Amino acid sequence: MVEPLKNHFGPEIAEQIAVMVSAVHPSFDSSAFITFSADGFADLELTPRARHLADGLALFLPDNPERAVRILTASLDCYVEPQPLTAMSGFVFLPHVYFVATYGLDCFEASMDAQYEVTQRFTAEFSIRAFIERYEAATLERLRVWASDSSVHVRRLVSEGTRPRLPWAPRLAAFQVDPGPVVELLELLKDDEEEYVRRSVANNLNDIAKDHPELVVDVCRSWWTDGNRDRRRLIRHGLRTLVKQGDAGALGVLGYEASSPVEVNAFTVAPDAAEIGSKVVIEVEIVNPSAVDAAVLVDLRVHFQKSNGSTSPKVFKGAELTVAPDGSAIVRKSISLAQHSTRTHYPGDHQVDVMVNGVSHPGGMFSLS
Repeated sequence: MVEPLKNHFGPEIAEQIAVMVSAVHPSFDSSAFITFSADGFADLELTPRARHLADGLALFLPDNPERAVRILTASLDCYVEPQPLTAMSGFVFLPHVYFVATYGLDCFEASMDAQYEVTQRFTAEFSIRAFIERYEAATLERLRVWASDSSVHVRRLVSEGTRPRLPWAPRLAAFQVDPGPVVELLELLKDDEEEYVRRSVANNLNDIAKDHPELVVDVCRSWWTDGNRDRRRLIRHGLRTLVKQGDAGALGVLGYEASSPVEVNAFTVAPDAAEIGSKVVIEVEIVNPSAVDAAVLVDLRVHFQKSNGSTSPKVFKGAELTVAPDGSAIVRKSISLAQHSTRTHYPGDHQVDVMVNGVSHPGGMFSLS
């Protein structure tokens, strides 16, 4: 059983923050802050815990929001990293993010300075969204400047913070309607020297594609033309949802045309009767009867049974390959039928399709018991 993330964000977080703030603002009432933070803390999940601490900071920092934000920003330098560091260590700054987003909206410059500093220690991708919504033009202008910042974390914030569908955060509805301003920022970052930033650009493209697939295909097509290996890897990742959906435009950008001459020559699923907890192996033979090389993207789509008797398709990545003239290739995939936290298996017949360059071909079937 995976331990809940909130267990790594305990009462000690309030104590750490109190020490940091007191170091730059001696009149901060650490005891009162810690007492307030403990009230009801155990019953809260991770993000409500962080918001609760942010509310506590608002109670015990000065009423003037700009002064409070400046104090909080100065306190960042007083943080002592725990040893050993863990993936959750940076979450000590999550309350700072929520504080700025909630209580710093009326002091733009101080809050932008705070987010610039916080994002180099944790991430300000959650708080920057409040400023995009309140001060869209001014925030976008600042992000354009930050797109060439020397800090990789600041550059990543430009992309990650403007994702229309960022996980753990409210959607940016305006950018779902018109993602043009976001695309302009991504243009500045598409060839960033750091994979960390380029990966964020790809994730942002993938978000946009869920609302504007044609736009993303057009952007990726223009980027692909003179793109190097790194940029083309970014494009592949940014198009991943459209590729899984068999979008012809996305597949065409990657060189996988629906008009490819390749054919599905053989298809097997073994065993044809399986038990929950076991696995099935799917094997597909692809042939190319033409006189030229054929680029092929093979995916496998399994229609899993649901509890109500309906089915839900899930696409599994098969292979990307080039099949020589009059040649053939075998694609083999093992699929686990164990119960997962993200997928529950139910008995019944399961249809399997083969997706070749986005075109669905009937495959086979296995029964699950």
